[in-house]
Amino acid sequence: MDMETLVQQIINGLVLGSMYALVALGYTMVYGIINLINFAHGEILMVGAMVSWTVVSFLADSGLPGWALMLVGLACAIVVCTLLNYSVEKIAYRPLRNAPRLAPLITAMGMSLLLQVLAMIIWKPNPKPFPLLLPTDPFDLGGPVITVTQCLILGLTVAILAALMYLVNFTKLGRAMRATAENPRVAGLMGVKPDFIISMTFVIGAALAAVAGLMWAANYGTVQHTMGFMPGLKAFTAAVLGGIGNLAGAVVGGVLLGLIEAIGAGYLGDLTGGVLGSHYADIFAFVALILVLTLRPSGLLGERVADRA
Repeated sequence: MDMETLVQQIINGLVLGSMYALVALGYTMVYGIINLINFAHGEILMVGAMVSWTVVSFLADSGLPGWALMLVGLACAIVVCTLLNYSVEKIAYRPLRNAPRLAPLITAMGMSLLLQVLAMIIWKPNPKPFPLLLPTDPFDLGGPVITVTQCLILGLTVAILAALMYLVNFTKLGRAMRATAENPRVAGLMGVKPDFIISMTFVIGAALAAVAGLMWAANYGTVQHTMGFMPGLKAFTAAVLGGIGNLAGAVVGGVLLGLIEAIGAGYLGDLTGGVLGSHYADIFAFVALILVLTLRPSGLLGERVADRA
């Protein structure tokens, strides 16, 4: 692989990793507070993409510029996804909060399948092309190229991580989140409402998934009811790789996973003359996960999540 191709694969890996990171942040926030792996989180991304597609397609003839259509689609996706995730938490997870850990895990898997089936019924199973909303002419970086959509994905990831770090470390809601993660009973005695804080965590995670869903659809140009499964699985992998329960770890894990996939697939394609490549990128991602968990079970930036009786 020559240097130009390597730089291009690094750019592709950073973009892919940034989308993984947006979803992984939702996983790690929820796990950090209630020790729950919300396997339906990938389907929230899918719903965000499908809602964005519906809104953008409906307004396609309105005369609005592409960036305005994207903003309207994103706003609608965030509203729908936050309401959906809030309802999922309240209906499916809250009654099982004190149940054995296997019960909410199985419920999360069931909710994932339920959301997929409902999306298939509402939007039909066939893939749908996502309209091109932003300029498609790439920026030439002296050989490697990057599109406006990819620049937007990278910029959004940096801005969202900075906003989340500020929220968690310097706001009243963030202090309440950290107190609830440490011990919800004691936090309740200090005036914190654990149920409200947990619901807000699900709402914030859903908003991040909605952003990732729109970015995924805009970058790859297609949406369908099964599109959330693999990003959700990879984002969970990224959260574990970086250290689940750690916001910076989720981003580091996501970006690292994207880079490993992109560069690994590029080298594999070169070695095999193009016979093997992007379709086998998953091999590198999960081998990296196994190695990290073998050498450092808590993840790269892992921190101990409070044990609660």
